[in-house]
Amino acid sequence: MLEVWKWANLTLAFVMELVTFAVLALWGWKTANATALKLVLAVGMPLLAALAWGLFAAPNASFDYPLLAVATKVVVFGSAAVGLWAMGYRSAAVVFVVVLVANLLMIRLGHLTV
Repeated sequence: MLEVWKWANLTLAFVMELVTFAVLALWGWKTANATALKLVLAVGMPLLAALAWGLFAAPNASFDYPLLAVATKVVVFGSAAVGLWAMGYRSAAVVFVVVLVANLLMIRLGHLTV
């Protein structure tokens, strides 16, 4: 049962990462007025976040520095939460942060017990 719980939490973490990239794209699209800038931000923001994630926060990151991994996660997930808030989706921003923190705590506790 512990293994199922662990995989469920890791799956939720992955879903939260995908939601983060989608929110960043939506925020980029809604932030700008000109269509060209909308496209640049809608593609660029999640692309930069994914690049930073791959370099510093992914399980097999290119640079294995725990402090940098935490900082990257805070900036990327925090940007998504701020984006939701700024777009007027305040309840979604709060739910996003609560689910994210609970998920990260469960993953951390799971690694301590396994």
